[in-house]
Amino acid sequence: MFFRREKPQPPTFDALLEKLRRKGFVTNPESGGGTRVSKNGCAVVVAARQDGPPVVSKPGVVLGNEIAVLADTGYQKIWLAASGARAAATADHLKALHAFEEDLKEELGLISLYNESLGTVNELHLYDRVENRDHGVPRRPWEN
Repeated sequence: MFFRREKPQPPTFDALLEKLRRKGFVTNPESGGGTRVSKNGCAVVVAARQDGPPVVSKPGVVLGNEIAVLADTGYQKIWLAASGARAAATADHLKALHAFEEDLKEELGLISLYNESLGTVNELHLYDRVENRDHGVPRRPWEN
């Protein structure tokens, strides 16, 4: 007689969202697709994928109705939204974001990398004043 283990079935996207709701996360559908998951002023957009774990965007703090990502200007960390809105990042913000990321990864079954587990990771580095460097657009000498 052979005893075969049943192959574990990965949870569906809806089951993952329900699991997040039970842990205190708030979920709202996004107009561009995906679902906004938020808790304690931090948010991220999560989208379903055909195979494997869900796709998770960069987490950040909610500024108005946008998710602002963490940027390092060399002398200060700031929250930077797509609309250009900025806010200073405080220690409380960074602790909340770190806790949010760890809880989210645990509930979704995602891999938690060592360097990310040590603290918050900057999305942007705006150290120098070279024009267009952070946008990935090379500046041509003949352009004004």
